[in-house]
Amino acid sequence: MKLNGQIIALEQEQTLAAFLAAQQYDIRCIAVERNGVIAPKAEYENIWLTDEDSLEIVRFVGGG
Repeated sequence: MKLNGQIIALEQEQTLAAFLAAQQYDIRCIAVERNGVIAPKAEYENIWLTDEDSLEIVRFVGGG
């Protein structure tokens, strides 16, 4: 699987929600694009990842 431009191996079949939790992402502060499409947060539990997927994860940063 590709994560933010780098190839990584999925340890096991898992949902996007499980993957993000294992990687210690705070889903309140990120947006996820999967294969070129923004993934709705309400669907994270229903999206199963494969080694063919490409994820881009961006964090929201405050400032001014």
